[in-house]
Amino acid sequence: MTNWTNIAQAAKEWVLEAGQRIRESLDEELLVETKSDANDLVTNIDRETEKYFIEKIKDYNPDYKIMGEEGFGDQLDSLDGVIWILDPIDGTMNFVHQKRNFAISLAVYENGEGRLGIIYDVMADDFYHVLPGNGAFLNDVRLKRLNNVPIEKAIIGLNATWITPNKRIDYQILSPLVKAVRGTRSYGAAAIELAYVAAGRLDGYITMRLNPWDYAAGKLLVEEVGGKTSNLKGEPLSLLNPSSLLVGAPTVYEKIRENYLKEYTGI
Repeated sequence: MTNWTNIAQAAKEWVLEAGQRIRESLDEELLVETKSDANDLVTNIDRETEKYFIEKIKDYNPDYKIMGEEGFGDQLDSLDGVIWILDPIDGTMNFVHQKRNFAISLAVYENGEGRLGIIYDVMADDFYHVLPGNGAFLNDVRLKRLNNVPIEKAIIGLNATWITPNKRIDYQILSPLVKAVRGTRSYGAAAIELAYVAAGRLDGYITMRLNPWDYAAGKLLVEEVGGKTSNLKGEPLSLLNPSSLLVGAPTVYEKIRENYLKEYTGI
């Protein structure tokens, strides 16, 4: 029988060591390249960090499968077995330009069931972790169940891109929500925004297109504290394909779905 506590301890050590290596790299010259477009950045540290995790995971158990953002893991077409889902640096643009507001995101699923989630805000030294069914934590402090707040008092994570003309959503769909809530924030790293929802620092988070490595760990954190997660149409999040994302405390999530997303027809 798999000992998830032991695996979690090993994963914690790897994540903290990787975080230290990333901090040390900030004194070096980064090699920055683009991927899908000029704003989709990748650095040599992203790639080196992913390779570091793959080596550690495969040494631990060569049968484990790995899905990683930078493509050094396995090509997966099913969720069978134990799968590690990894984003070595979520928020690469922040890493390059701000030297903060980026995170390591690591999750483990077994036959599609979440077993472990870790989000490490490297520069803040905030370590969010969850073994589903055993509580979610920020460092050593157990996170409380999410409070329900009315929409007019909610703080929502939302990038300004989605309320200006764009190719993924009619910007007029979400404009009324922006006017209704107390405020919006955008941190430029999905893992951090998901962790903030789990910690009650945000009441919800909305975005149009992420990959599984962006939300696999955060999904587990949010759900462990009573939050809801789905795509914008209310469907379960895919762990194999890109998806839109809606997360939040239950009433916030429901109000957004019922009152602001009925006209949404994307993924």
